[in-house]
Amino acid sequence: MSAPEGPFVIGVDSSTQSTKALVVDAATGEVVARGQAPHTVTAGPAHESDPEEWWRALGEALEQCGRPGQEAAAVSVGGQQHGLVTLGADGRPVRPALLWNDVRSAAQSERLIRQLGGPGVWAERFGSVPAPAFTVTKWAWLCENEPQSAAATTSVRLPHDYLTERLTGQGTTDRGDASGTGWWAGASGAYDEEVLELIGLEPHLLPRVLAPGEAAGTVRAGLPLPAGALVAAGTGDNMAAALGLGLRPGQPVLSLGTSGTVYAVSAGRPADATGTVAGFADARGDWLPLACTLNCTLAVDRVAALLSLDREAVEGGGEAVLLPFLDGERTPNLPYASGLLSGLRHETTPGQVLQAAYDGAVFALLRALGQVLDGQGPEGRPEVVDDDAPLLLIGGGAKGTAWRETVRRLSGRPVQVPRAEELVALGAAAQAAALLLEEDPAAVARRWGTAEGPAYAAVPRDEAALTRVADTLDGADTLLRQR
Repeated sequence: MSAPEGPFVIGVDSSTQSTKALVVDAATGEVVARGQAPHTVTAGPAHESDPEEWWRALGEALEQCGRPGQEAAAVSVGGQQHGLVTLGADGRPVRPALLWNDVRSAAQSERLIRQLGGPGVWAERFGSVPAPAFTVTKWAWLCENEPQSAAATTSVRLPHDYLTERLTGQGTTDRGDASGTGWWAGASGAYDEEVLELIGLEPHLLPRVLAPGEAAGTVRAGLPLPAGALVAAGTGDNMAAALGLGLRPGQPVLSLGTSGTVYAVSAGRPADATGTVAGFADARGDWLPLACTLNCTLAVDRVAALLSLDREAVEGGGEAVLLPFLDGERTPNLPYASGLLSGLRHETTPGQVLQAAYDGAVFALLRALGQVLDGQGPEGRPEVVDDDAPLLLIGGGAKGTAWRETVRRLSGRPVQVPRAEELVALGAAAQAAALLLEEDPAAVARRWGTAEGPAYAAVPRDEAALTRVADTLDGADTLLRQR
């Protein structure tokens, strides 16, 4: 290991299952220390987590970083998007946070879309049509189902906002994470008064939206970090991962985690009235058109467990189709769906059924990626699109041969797997370093070489499998929409 050049910065990833902290050499990108601590998440249909656990986990992760963490000059928090954190007058959570994958607000989503004038109005004003994952629908659900909790709320935050505020004592957020709420409008760059009135949310309950590159404050005394260290704005996990890869416009990313996501940075503001592509802002001043599926690695692992197979025990051949919508689905928008298996024969093997689960999950992501790269806003496609550019494959699933080979076989594109791990935390670290060094965070990440890794050549697309999954999905649309 080379001698550190310094200064040190800390990047935090507060995800669904755990909080991770990386201490990074701002000059070289070398990770000099790391820590991780778990969260507790309730099982569905209610997916909730106590924000106090995130704070405890952050403290434990920082303690594991030891002395390098105590020498950090700046810190930034990347966090899971969309979560609804409600705080009372004492600054403590009123109730557990509703997480991104809690889809109980499906009815509120449908009503809000209708009340504001339809999906086209939402897409043009906000860049996105509010699926049940969005914070705006969760607040509406809370007001209807737990009015006492809503009445006791004196501030509303996102997960990364909550942790940043615990560090600084200041209520702030950033445009990237704010763009996933459904009450921050990309068209105006501000909170939307009409939507806030519609859902009964007072503007003063919301955090101040920082400009790209603006600091959230400094670390308060008495925390397991140097008092006075700079605290960057932080951002949502997908925006942080984009920073961590140093993305240029048009470079496609496919992330295989608890959820599956596809995205690319764009200079043009997206506006997809179908709701497939969320027109998020990024953390720098551009845009991050993104599509997300609820069912990805956990759903396929569940299928493997049901079949008593290792997750890599796939077999080719057969005609089975498996749509692994075990938690409802967001892309396509099927919040009431369950998993669907068809095309079984006497000769179908368990390994073929497992491969069908991979195919179903990857198919949904690739269909959405086509819309992300085609562009949905008035500005059209991102300013730079190389249709033969390799897919950057990230997330826990990127380490699996079955996931990688399924993506190659169904996409027909070359694939590159960055060696860098913990890209959300690395992106947060790049944001902290950029604040400290007065640089562009994406340029910092490119200097660190975070996207470098093994490349795999393109293989012919499996058109038969794509057609089989598409026909099943389209033909089962009515069944999948049933409660």
